[in-house]
Amino acid sequence: MTARQTLTKMNNAMQVLNYQGTVAFFKNDKLETMKYFHAVKNGKEQERLLSLNSPLREVVREVGKVQCRFNNNRQMMVDYRPYESSFLIDMPKNLDDLAGIYQFELDGEEDIAMLPSYVIAIKPTDEFRYARKVWVEKKKFLPLKVVVFDPSGAILEQIIFTEQHVTEQLAFVDLKQPDADTAGSMLQGRQTFQNQPPDRAPFEAVQLPPGFKEIFFNRKPMHNVDQLVDHLVLSDGFASVSVYLENKKLAIPAGFRSAGAINSFSRVLDDYLITVMGEVPAATVRMIAEGVRLKSPPAVSNEETSKKD
Repeated sequence: MTARQTLTKMNNAMQVLNYQGTVAFFKNDKLETMKYFHAVKNGKEQERLLSLNSPLREVVREVGKVQCRFNNNRQMMVDYRPYESSFLIDMPKNLDDLAGIYQFELDGEEDIAMLPSYVIAIKPTDEFRYARKVWVEKKKFLPLKVVVFDPSGAILEQIIFTEQHVTEQLAFVDLKQPDADTAGSMLQGRQTFQNQPPDRAPFEAVQLPPGFKEIFFNRKPMHNVDQLVDHLVLSDGFASVSVYLENKKLAIPAGFRSAGAINSFSRVLDDYLITVMGEVPAATVRMIAEGVRLKSPPAVSNEETSKKD
């Protein structure tokens, strides 16, 4: 079996099987262990994480929406992510779409959580994306471990199951509605998340690395509820990159920032600040940011509109 065939089987298994386990996430130099559940019913998927340490919380993903509820203060947050498919690893539907930008190789066999697995190396053909390795369990073809490497080969982040089990059924949890303390902020959040086709963005990214495509555009609050920010998402199938446009008077300073595998670069464009952020090398976010062009005057925020009125 080839590396490509193994990843294709893994992609299918992640969508159709009911499975659960304990997962350790190592990101941004922090280690967190969580209970993981993946349930499927009538073609619908639900993915759930339960934290085992403070802050105690439950995170649920289904149909492009992620909901997080904190146990200590019952605070609830909702984020809309139609461009992500899993807490473990995002995979393109068709690996043929990645021809020319990634190479897939079998890199041996190892045991993870006492389960035999194939080791698949995912190698970029340029400097604009990270290399990855995925450990795929031999019988059910579920991922047991995922590692992201920087260009020097150092580990940036990793996800590893310490135990994993496939079951016949897993119950769906009801996505709870916000209580009285949070209902107002949640309602406003729903009103400002306006998912639109990428061509509706008031700017365009004209300088993209090979393989990256515009996925969707929306306008959402960032720093406070009155300031709306234009948000365009790009992806190459494995890595996603966000492009933000906001009023420079209310925005963060321009320049580079880095946190683990996440890099960002900001620059001033007329009266606005462009910020490009994603799980890609620094050269990638800079290249994309320097190629952003305004198409039309961006929409003003709610706060600015009220002042004019």
